[in-house]
Amino acid sequence: MKVLVTGGAGYIGSIVTEILCEEGYQAVVLDNLACGHRGAVHPKAELVVGDVQDRAALDALFAQHRFYAVVHLAAEARIDDSIRDPGLFFRVNVVGGINLLDAMLAGGVRRMVFSSTAAVFGEPERVPITEDDPKNPVNSYGESKLQFERVLDWYGRAYGLRHVSFRYFNACGASERYGEWRERETHIIPILFDVVQGNRPQFTLFGGDYPTPDGACVRDYVHVSDIARAHVIALGRLDEMATRAYNIGSGEGYSNLQVIESVRHVTGDPIPMKTGPRRAGDPATLVASSDLIKSELGWRQEFPDLDSMVRSAWAWRQAHPMGYLE
Repeated sequence: MKVLVTGGAGYIGSIVTEILCEEGYQAVVLDNLACGHRGAVHPKAELVVGDVQDRAALDALFAQHRFYAVVHLAAEARIDDSIRDPGLFFRVNVVGGINLLDAMLAGGVRRMVFSSTAAVFGEPERVPITEDDPKNPVNSYGESKLQFERVLDWYGRAYGLRHVSFRYFNACGASERYGEWRERETHIIPILFDVVQGNRPQFTLFGGDYPTPDGACVRDYVHVSDIARAHVIALGRLDEMATRAYNIGSGEGYSNLQVIESVRHVTGDPIPMKTGPRRAGDPATLVASSDLIKSELGWRQEFPDLDSMVRSAWAWRQAHPMGYLE
């Protein structure tokens, strides 16, 4: 079966595509390469450089290929940018997503696995967060993803679109082939690796006065391969399962200080750090329950502890010290 993976040259998309190719799917990657990399595209996959905002290009793509389904990961996702420029996020994540849906329908494709975010919940009323908890995003990234989830629901009702959405927080780790690399990095673990490798003088912790046990933000971390595998599991079961959204989480979070200690332990580096002001749009604690995806899809974490996730990411970074710039 042929599957279109939007954003397939990005961090999570590259590993979704890798698993698809390993399991015998024909993968076509659509990516504008603004944040993705040619080197992150599996050699068995076809790369099409394009953008979900370009409806004509989407129509041409669906006219050229007979896709079974779409795995939609292309998005604007930087939290700090979503505070400064919400219009960009709504144009790409909502309008671009609608362009994609309309091109799918015109091309006779009615199956989508959507990579959403647990940022749709905002500041949670309780943790771990379940799928039915209130959704009150605190940044335009979470709001744009929530709006597109609602669009999916209406397209399902009106046009028979089969869809599943996945909500998760921090993907981390790496496969042997692909890992996390951005020219403008905002994620804590690769930034810590930059300090270890001498590319940054120290690490800045954004906020040390949150209402958490150690004052640092608490986040859910799930290995990127475990997240990617959930997408592939759902892809194979779209026709038999109810359309719904699933959380992908560990059920227990780690504070930023615990993440720093894990990277220190794995790398053996002391990692100098300082504490700065809070970052706008960051809730104190975000941890998701994965009980539903475990019970309904049989999903399990192959990398359940933080050190194993960090260890895989560090192994990839050591093998690729310049990431995809090599």
